[in-house]
Amino acid sequence: MFQRVLILSVSIGGGHMRAAQALEKAFLQLDAAREVRIVDTLDYINKLFRKLFLKAYVDVIKNAPGLYGWFYEHFDTPWQNQGLLNVFEKLNTRPLLKLLEKVRPDLVICVHALPAGIISWLREKYRVGVPQAIVTTDFDVHAMWLCDHYEHYFVALDETKLHLEALGVPADKVTATGIPIDPVFAEDWDKAEARRTLNLDPDLATILVTGGSLGLGPMERLVQALQQLKAPVQIVAVCGHNEPLKAGIDRIVCERPGGPARMVCIGWTEQMHIYMAAADLIAGKTGGLTASEALASGLPFLVVNPIHGQEQRNADHLLEECAAIRCNNLPVLAYKVEQLLGDKARLARMQANAKRLSRPRAAFDIVRKLVEIRADMVSSSPQPAQAVTEPV
Repeated sequence: MFQRVLILSVSIGGGHMRAAQALEKAFLQLDAAREVRIVDTLDYINKLFRKLFLKAYVDVIKNAPGLYGWFYEHFDTPWQNQGLLNVFEKLNTRPLLKLLEKVRPDLVICVHALPAGIISWLREKYRVGVPQAIVTTDFDVHAMWLCDHYEHYFVALDETKLHLEALGVPADKVTATGIPIDPVFAEDWDKAEARRTLNLDPDLATILVTGGSLGLGPMERLVQALQQLKAPVQIVAVCGHNEPLKAGIDRIVCERPGGPARMVCIGWTEQMHIYMAAADLIAGKTGGLTASEALASGLPFLVVNPIHGQEQRNADHLLEECAAIRCNNLPVLAYKVEQLLGDKARLARMQANAKRLSRPRAAFDIVRKLVEIRADMVSSSPQPAQAVTEPV
């Protein structure tokens, strides 16, 4: 058993924090740690950088997704940007160093590349002795996740494990477990019962539309396109914390209240696992957590304009495994959906493919592996110096 586990996440969108919370639940349910603490790394970095980092991310994703994709691809050059990363990490080490000295964890788990790099830099320069495990949160691993000082990587796919091994990560230091998601997604719901629980029509085919916790992506245009469906369906739009988006979709519903498509629009919800259990198809962002939750729910993806970068790569994996369809032109979206919903055998195959790919107990597999290799992690991590000098 671990005494104190510190999970370092980043509150950009909701995926990384959901991964951290899934791991926390697994530690506590398996009685594998006496204390687990989740920390938002953005609370422990330079305040000016934090403000710029958050604003730049949201602005670029909303207004210039192509630029985001360019940066993603440009910096996906393994081991080529370490100098730049070291400068950045040096500027953001003091608060995290103080946190480590205060909490004194016997394990740090990073579910975002930002804290993973900082912990690695602290271990190299200031002899911080805490073992580090890195849990990636997309199907592929970007070069920004690579660092020199760690005990173990946990990745989504066997293919990703092979990729890391090709980049120099020892095979015994990387395990393909899937992406950690809340164990509630492993619950077996009857689809009609899930719909009744949510006050939806239990007999109508259901399409779930989501833009993640920030409500990003072309959701309003996507909903308008789905309203052209001729078959009776119900569309549930989940807008997350994006109140302007919810207001916009509500206006769309009011302007066209009739038609065969029944429209339901909600904001942030704690019942996403029930909405996924109730749906036949999910449309929207292919973030790593959302995709993994959908797979656990047996939900095929309708991929529409994924953000270039990790979402595009996640979508590629889903399409390759026949667990998704893609629409590049919104005017034909309704047609493609009608073709799929009308072909029960094809839809059932895609739902089965989604279930086959799912790893709903990934968080528990990660925790069990960490308990198994605990002694090796402690012996391989550096011992802290008698006196730690704070970085300037």
